[in-house]
Amino acid sequence: MKGRVLVAGFATRHVAQSAHRAGYEVCAVDHFCDQDLTWCTADREKFEDLADLPEAIDRIAKRRTFDFFVATSGAEDLLVPVPLCGTPRDQIGRFLDKLETQHFFESCKVSVPRLLGNGEYPAMVKPRRGAGGWRNAIVRDDAGMRAWEMLYPEIPFILQELVDGVPASVCCITDGTAARAITVNEQVLRGSGESAYGFCGSVTPSDHPRVPGMMAIAEKIAAASGCRGTIGIDFVAGDDTAWAIEVNPRFQGTVDTVERACGCSLFDLHVGACQGRLPASVPPAHQVAVRSILFADRDMTLAADLSPLKEFVSDIPWPGASFEVDQALVSINGWGPTRVDAYTLLDKHITTVRQYMR
Repeated sequence: MKGRVLVAGFATRHVAQSAHRAGYEVCAVDHFCDQDLTWCTADREKFEDLADLPEAIDRIAKRRTFDFFVATSGAEDLLVPVPLCGTPRDQIGRFLDKLETQHFFESCKVSVPRLLGNGEYPAMVKPRRGAGGWRNAIVRDDAGMRAWEMLYPEIPFILQELVDGVPASVCCITDGTAARAITVNEQVLRGSGESAYGFCGSVTPSDHPRVPGMMAIAEKIAAASGCRGTIGIDFVAGDDTAWAIEVNPRFQGTVDTVERACGCSLFDLHVGACQGRLPASVPPAHQVAVRSILFADRDMTLAADLSPLKEFVSDIPWPGASFEVDQALVSINGWGPTRVDAYTLLDKHITTVRQYMR
């Protein structure tokens, strides 16, 4: 065993699994505590609301001693009684605020969608804090803006100009002063409804022609960010320009596809970078990997046990778990030598999973 690590945040399975495979004993504080999280952790604490997260961390920290702490979404800026392995709190704050991130990008002189003033349309409206893009929306007039504010009252937001392109993210490893881009991933978004811009999967590697440019820009951004470990730089990749969108100063939801496509351990790379070691070279992708989140099409109780499908299913609920319509059910994976092969296998796996939901 390399050491004992505490992973905490809203969802931790992807990080806990990577750490477990890398040879660490893992404990987790997690909102879901799905079946496959229990398979790769020695101890767990479940919480309901993010306000309960610090107390849950304190409970598990009183039961065990840890070598270091890794944060996922919701825990990035918490004071934790465990040594941190990741971006320091004095560096992380500006990347949890989209307005501050915008100013950071401008200072780096990279392409970024222009900030708009009130009444300038069309615009992309985003809450200043929050992950996953679930509250992002296009507003085209004052009525649309009022409707968004009614859905999310008293939430600070920014307005950005619309840019056209493919959503992408670059997985980077950084030691605080230098960075290495590992791979570019295509982000799969929900595409419709109130959460049209919500993250619901990824494809690794991206085949967009602007991949080399995005990797170079991401390394510049990551090196200037002061972040440490594994981070993600989000882009919208257009025909002529790649616009920087966000810095995710933590492990990203693309961990599964990056590790499956490249055969690397992001957790080992993360720990190494936090100790001042960057990889000498980038691990090449040897196949295409795709992950898709399946959502409930109705209010339902999942009676079936999906654990027999663990080869291609992750975030596996417990039998009897209840879900509301549009709530995330499970993640499904596909892979293959080409993008077509990966999606063909993904479709086959989705069909199999749906048979358990009748």
